Amino acid sequence: MTKPIEKTNVFQSVAIYFPLLHRQMTAPTSSSVERLLVVTLSNIGDLVLTTPVLEALASSFPGQLIDVIGDARSSALLRAAPYVGEIYNYDKRATLTERLAFIRRCRTRRYELVVDLRTVHLGWLLRARRRLCRRERRVPGRHAVLEHFTVLRPLLGAAAEPPPCCIHLDSAARQRAEDLLSGLPGTRWLAVAPGANYAGKKWPRKAFADLLHRAARDVDAVVLLGSAQDVVDTEYLASAGPPARDLAGRTSLLEAAALLARCHAFVGNDSGLGHMAAAVGVPTLTVFGPGDPPRYRPWNKAARIVCAADGRLEGLGAEQVWPDLQTLLEASGSTR
Repeated sequence: MTKPIEKTNVFQSVAIYFPLLHRQMTAPTSSSVERLLVVTLSNIGDLVLTTPVLEALASSFPGQLIDVIGDARSSALLRAAPYVGEIYNYDKRATLTERLAFIRRCRTRRYELVVDLRTVHLGWLLRARRRLCRRERRVPGRHAVLEHFTVLRPLLGAAAEPPPCCIHLDSAARQRAEDLLSGLPGTRWLAVAPGANYAGKKWPRKAFADLLHRAARDVDAVVLLGSAQDVVDTEYLASAGPPARDLAGRTSLLEAAALLARCHAFVGNDSGLGHMAAAVGVPTLTVFGPGDPPRYRPWNKAARIVCAADGRLEGLGAEQVWPDLQTLLEASGSTR
C-alpha cells in the first residue's frame, strides 16, 4: 500500500521544521486547563490494547481529564470513559499543511503530561511539562499491552502491572443494545464475528457454520456482529444453527461493545471485535491464522486462542476449535 505524501513517520517531517512551526503556533487561550494527553493507535484492536495505559493514568491522576489523539473511528470507543476530555481525530491522509494546523490546534492547551504510544516525535511538538514517548523496540513474544505499558515505567515504576483493557459504556449504547436484542430467546447468547480486516485472517464461513451447529445445544441464540462488509457471511451464518440475530452493519462501535457485554461468550477471527469483547469482560475464543498471537491475543484471563497450522485457516476444521469453545461455554455457565 502506498503511503500518502511521504514514506517517513507521520510527524517526522513536521519535526524537521519545528523551529518555524514553533513561531507560528497559536498562544494558549485563557481558558486552557492543564490536563493529560495520550496519543493512541488507529486500528480498533490496537486502540483497545492501549486502554490499560489510560486506566492506569486515570487512577494515578484522579479527577484529571485525559485528552486523546486518535483515529476518528476507533477513538469513538473512548467517548463514554469518565476521564476522557477532548478527542482530537488525526487523519493519516492529511497534507503537510493540514498536519501543521492539527498540531497548532493541539498546542492551544498546555499539558501536565503527554504520553505518546504511537511516535517518538509528536510529544515533543506539544506543550507539556513532562513527556513519555515510545522508545523501546518491539520484543518478540511480548504482548502489545506490556509493550505499551513500558512507556509509563518512569512514572509508575518498573513493578507496576497493567490493569485490564476496558471499554466504558454509556446509557444510550446500553439501551440500544437492549432494543436490538429484544425478543431473542433465552439468555445464553454467543457473540460471533466472522469478519477480519483482510481475507487471509478470515476462517471460512462453512467452518463457522459447522462450529455453530456443534454449539446449538449449549447456547440459546447467536448474536452476529461485524461491519457492512461482513453481511454476506453473517447472513449465511444466521441460518446455520441456533436462533440468530444478525446485527452486522447496524451498530456503532460503542453499541457493538454494549451488545458484546450482554453475551455469555465470543468466538471470532483475529479482529477488533474480539478485543472489544475481552475489554467488556466477556470470555473470548479467537481463531488465528496469519499474525502474531503472543503479541495480539485479547488481553483477558478468560481469553482462549486456537491457531491454524502454518497460519492457513482453510486447513482448520470446526472439530479442532469446538473443544476450546465448549470449555469456554462451560466456564461461562452456558452449557446444559
